[in-house]
Amino acid sequence: MNEFDLIIIGSGPGGYVAAVRASQLGMKAALVEKAETGGICLNWGCVPTKALLKSAQVLEYARRAADYGINAGEAPAPDFGAVIARSRGVADMMSKGVQYLLKKYNVPVISGFGRLKGAGAVEVEAADGTKEIYNAKHIILATGARSRELPNLRQDGKKIIGYREAMTLPSLPESMVVVGSGAIGSEFAGFYRTMGTEVTLVEFMPRILPIEDEEVSRTMERSFKKAKMKVMVNSTVEKVDTTGEKCIVTIKTPRGDVTVEADIVLSAVGITPNIEGIGLEEAGVKTEKGRVVVDEFYRTSVSGIYAIGDIIPGPALAHVASAEAIVCVEKIAGKNPHPVDYCNIPGCTYTTPEAASCGMTEEAAKAAGIETKTGKFMFMASGKASAAGAREGFVKLVFNAADDRLIGGHLIGMNVTEMISSLVVAHKMGATAHDLKNSIHPHPTMSEGIMEAAAAALGEAIHG
Repeated sequence: MNEFDLIIIGSGPGGYVAAVRASQLGMKAALVEKAETGGICLNWGCVPTKALLKSAQVLEYARRAADYGINAGEAPAPDFGAVIARSRGVADMMSKGVQYLLKKYNVPVISGFGRLKGAGAVEVEAADGTKEIYNAKHIILATGARSRELPNLRQDGKKIIGYREAMTLPSLPESMVVVGSGAIGSEFAGFYRTMGTEVTLVEFMPRILPIEDEEVSRTMERSFKKAKMKVMVNSTVEKVDTTGEKCIVTIKTPRGDVTVEADIVLSAVGITPNIEGIGLEEAGVKTEKGRVVVDEFYRTSVSGIYAIGDIIPGPALAHVASAEAIVCVEKIAGKNPHPVDYCNIPGCTYTTPEAASCGMTEEAAKAAGIETKTGKFMFMASGKASAAGAREGFVKLVFNAADDRLIGGHLIGMNVTEMISSLVVAHKMGATAHDLKNSIHPHPTMSEGIMEAAAAALGEAIHG
């Protein structure tokens, strides 16, 4: 009863996808999970945050109803409790969907904390403290990550919080300092500002969304400031005094220290992999800089033990973990999968406007010695964007000047997270500027911007 072909520790987008794919390939698989099925992504990350952001978007539309010729009556206001409840309901629904999938594929979920007991064995400690050993020829570690804590920004769950608490605050704070402007920080900053909170966004780097294209970052910063959000770049939080009713936040800026009062400080400075206490040292699994060392098929230093997702080097993204899961399981099953192409990973930030990218930025290409040509299409020239009342943003494409092949795509605007997939496919297929320019795009759509940006790179833009 305790014997399996494969045991996966962790049921997030890496773990449950690995389990389903293993079942599809005829393997007897089991999942070990200490919390909710679906992991952080479905329960406390990707999915519930998008529900919150949708509520914020609807609120913003209601406030701007007159712009669309609609008389909405009294000024709309958020019911914060209902917004949070809707988000939790969406998360619960998706978690139940994963439970259904696992049941469909006959994958048992073993409830408890899983740790390695050498190659081929997993000990599961249940909530009541009882322990049981399960055996499998193959074990995949997919234990995910948690909010990273800085020494001077220790989270108490009340005044200094992480993303998890930010999704379930009991009431809407009047003011908030968000530390870190990556996807998580920017999304929460945008959500709370739309809800009515006074938000100060603090970023250590010279610009927000620092891993994105510089023009995308600058456009996002202007949008945030237009929404009356205070943005402080090249700045660090030195200390937070939580002894009083409000947090007194001391921020070091290029112009000297400033003090900001806030009800809540949200720390969004990255993640820490969950590798403690899972038996890595005892099993002899090699780690480096806090992550598990793996090869291109996610094999660790110990035969029969694999690792995927946030606990290994690479982008800590749900869709990356899922891709790694499939490659890992197919290799275990004797297939010949292609390794994940980490040069073509889409990144999305679900703010308003949205940001999305894949491939190389101009700066990265230049640093790699690649001569480029770029094309850009501004959404202010788009009929669909004008009709939607969302003219902010652009499509920017980067091509290798030597052969005109697409090497990067960088978008900011309405619904661009839905558009980036076509560029991921184009990049994978080796599409050129001519290929994109000569592929007819439907009118009127935002996606026409891809065709127009490709034409612009060739000096043949019609609407640019």
